[in-house]
Amino acid sequence: MSRFGSGALGRVVRSGVGRRRVQTLVIAVATMMAVASAVVAGSLMVATNAPFDHAFARQHGAHLTAEFDPDRVSATRLASTRRLQGVTASAGPFPSTTIRPVGPDGGHLPALTLVGRPGPGKDVDELDLRSGRWARKPGEIVLSSEFSGQFLKLGSTLRSSDAANARTLTVVGFALSAGSSAEVWATPAQVRSLATGDTGLTSQMLYRFDSAATKAQIADDRKKLTAALPKGALVGTQSWLDTKRAADQGAAATIPFLFAFGVLGIVMSVIIVGSVISGAVGTSLRRIGILKAIGFTPGEVVRAYVAQALIPAAAGIALGVVLGNLLAVPLLEDTESVYGTVSLSVAWWVDVVVPACALLVVGIAALVPALRAGRLRTVEAIAVGRAPRTARGQWAHRAAGRLPLPRPVTYGLASPFAHPVRALAMVLAVTFGTVAATFAVGLTQSLDAVAGAQDPENRADVTAIIGGPDSGRGPRPVEQRQKPSAAGSERAPAASAANQEQPSADPDKVRAAIAAQPATATYYGTAMGDARVSGISGTVRAMLYQGDSRPGSYEMIHGHWLSGRGQVVVPTRFLERTGTRVGESVRVTFEKETVSLRIVGEAFDTSDDGMRVHADLDSFAEAQPEAFHIQVEPGISPADYAQKLSQAIKPLGGDAFAESAPEGENMIVLLEAMAALLTLMLVSVAGLGVLNSVVLDTRERVHDLGVCKALGMSPRQTVGLVLASVAGIGVVGGLIGVPVGFALHGYVLPVMGEAAGTGLPPSVLDVYDPTQLLLLGLAGVLVAVSGAMVPAGWAAKVRTATALRTE
Repeated sequence: MSRFGSGALGRVVRSGVGRRRVQTLVIAVATMMAVASAVVAGSLMVATNAPFDHAFARQHGAHLTAEFDPDRVSATRLASTRRLQGVTASAGPFPSTTIRPVGPDGGHLPALTLVGRPGPGKDVDELDLRSGRWARKPGEIVLSSEFSGQFLKLGSTLRSSDAANARTLTVVGFALSAGSSAEVWATPAQVRSLATGDTGLTSQMLYRFDSAATKAQIADDRKKLTAALPKGALVGTQSWLDTKRAADQGAAATIPFLFAFGVLGIVMSVIIVGSVISGAVGTSLRRIGILKAIGFTPGEVVRAYVAQALIPAAAGIALGVVLGNLLAVPLLEDTESVYGTVSLSVAWWVDVVVPACALLVVGIAALVPALRAGRLRTVEAIAVGRAPRTARGQWAHRAAGRLPLPRPVTYGLASPFAHPVRALAMVLAVTFGTVAATFAVGLTQSLDAVAGAQDPENRADVTAIIGGPDSGRGPRPVEQRQKPSAAGSERAPAASAANQEQPSADPDKVRAAIAAQPATATYYGTAMGDARVSGISGTVRAMLYQGDSRPGSYEMIHGHWLSGRGQVVVPTRFLERTGTRVGESVRVTFEKETVSLRIVGEAFDTSDDGMRVHADLDSFAEAQPEAFHIQVEPGISPADYAQKLSQAIKPLGGDAFAESAPEGENMIVLLEAMAALLTLMLVSVAGLGVLNSVVLDTRERVHDLGVCKALGMSPRQTVGLVLASVAGIGVVGGLIGVPVGFALHGYVLPVMGEAAGTGLPPSVLDVYDPTQLLLLGLAGVLVAVSGAMVPAGWAAKVRTATALRTE
């Protein structure tokens, strides 16, 4: 006999592949879906493995972004710093300022760093121009791509501020900076013309050093710059390590989610492939006996059945790699926009390792039943044939016959017990499909809850500010500016040379004007500034609230929101760093006033690296509100309300604007898209497993079906019989899969939160309701019945005489 591919053995292999078309199709499609899902999950895991490092290396990101006072140091003197010891590359100086643009709908964007650059750059901080072109003339700007979306597109126009003489700026491009050196770019001349006395003009320099891997090395590099320049010239710096930490936290949150889906996919693939090959051997016992009788050796029988699995599997693997790459592209594009990674693509080794592993899994899954076929004795194989043992499952038929159901239904309910191993494989396939669906539904709802819990002060319809856009606090230091984390954190303004107090309106008069507006529903005041907390070096961001701040409250993990003086609410990371717990007290210094505040709640808040404190404004005698967040009456236009209120408080020194509708968090949209795609794949593979098993069972029992048809069973009853044979399996799979999916959600979500540096509130974890769980349980029945519909239709159409002649 030939070893493989030609001669008698080759003909047997080709005959088996061509004759059992359903088996061949199921192996090919199941393998294709498994490989495609593995390629997608593997690609995303690679992309989320240190995405910042990859992007930073490609863009030659700046280890240190420094802001200098141009009145204290000249551009020529700054340019000379590139020759300092340890500096390997630099760019600049670039003129820089801070603007707070007004969107097309009148809503204010956060304060943004505007830098003047003649182009995207090359040696340091090479910007990735994602769309459009670079700004070439006055009135043109390039925005950070994180602002690209429903409200801001190419060609959108912004006003540089809410002043009457504000410039009109047209968005001509969207770009990514891995090191977050700025949020807006324009020509140098444009930046100089937009700098005002309030925000001032600084000079930005970007540096790369030969040693910048630790905070200590960055501190040494900063000291070299300070020593080489006049005193007070250095305004502020931003370390690449801070940006890296925020980006890596966002990436880390996706790993548990992808790992869970990856395990589900691998386990289901093994179950389906093993079930298909085992079923092929079990239904070909007579053929195996005949092959042995005409001279095939046990080794050749084993090779024949392994080859019959590997041929369609190889085709499915090839298609799966192509499909996986096609599906991964849009998700990788979303990953680029979330993490700032540049030119992501499927890693070449993923396209090599996944197919190799899949082929190995199929080979092992096929080898076990093929070895069983090789060990069968010739006489035993021919005598046993294809039929199951007559005694197997008889007890189930007797028990089902006592049920008050039509006989075709009871016959179908008892059928799986004739092939318990095959039935177990179907149960496992349906179970894993239900687990995936349950987990995905819970994950999606949890992510929606996360999106709704972020930045609650932005839920207000209208914001009234006192003393201009930055309300007397000035911009935040550049060291504190970070990219949003996975759970979403607000972007703060960058450094400015003019960190000065601005004239403020009288808060009492602004409050009275708000109360006098007839459409005012509720409002509360806020103030934000730097504070010092005992036990923490440096400053933390403090948000103070006045009035009924429940509309702007954060979701609580433990404890409760602010309800009076002397209270403070803090995030999870704050408690970890300070070693405190809810119920204990901390000393907080705000504007030279120190008070002891009792921690009454742990908030779900990841902004400012989880180190923000929320306290009652009245706890500090000298503190005054800087902004008021207003909810208007139902049916009232926030834009119209803001216009009327603005007219009333502008003479007082304040202003008002309508808040823009928030867009979905990019990371949340990405995770939901991945969950939907991977779940669809896993459920499809589960349905294919059921399809193959029902086809095998139906063909085995085609003679029995012929007898039943001869006795008067109608086509509709035949369909009912076949569907009933999997209905019980669907029920069992649903009963097992829903609790397992529920438990998986309860395990993975806290791990994702821990990776993002926060605990999770009940609103994020407790997302299932009883009706939903019941429907998810019925999804197991739906998967099983869907997989059995095609063979049920075939069984109903087969002619009685044809069925009776089939053995």
